[in-house]
Amino acid sequence: MTVQQKQEALIQAFKDLLKQEQFGSQGDIVDALKAQGFDNISQSKVSRMLSKFGAVRTRNARQEMVYCLPAELGVPTAKSPLKQLVLDIEHNDVMIIIRTSPGAAQLIARLLDSLSKSDGVLGTIAGDDTIFIAPTDVSQIKQTIGKLEVLFSKNLA
Repeated sequence: MTVQQKQEALIQAFKDLLKQEQFGSQGDIVDALKAQGFDNISQSKVSRMLSKFGAVRTRNARQEMVYCLPAELGVPTAKSPLKQLVLDIEHNDVMIIIRTSPGAAQLIARLLDSLSKSDGVLGTIAGDDTIFIAPTDVSQIKQTIGKLEVLFSKNLA
């Protein structure tokens, strides 16, 4: 087996393990990979792979915190299509909430913060996959939502 083939096998084994959604620590992932014959794997290598493939910690079906890969298998970047990153836009007549792909909220929030106040966004607060938007005028919230839907090329109403 060539070095390239070994690397590809390691990556596939790593992704397969994360799809199981049962590994809560990097050490658990190292142990599982070693059990599959990847002897020279270290915690730091697993840490780099988690970062590279955009893995996140989330709760599995048993409510345990585990590592998993987001559906798109990658970290969003400025070149990622916006309509693939924004999953939902909703409001409660006071605040607008945007749900994004894991890891995309800060990227989208930065874009929204760069808009002029006339676009209806006073400011944002972003987590990993959720953005809270304070509109400039709550009486104009439906128009602001319309502008956001156009911006993200979605009809999410």
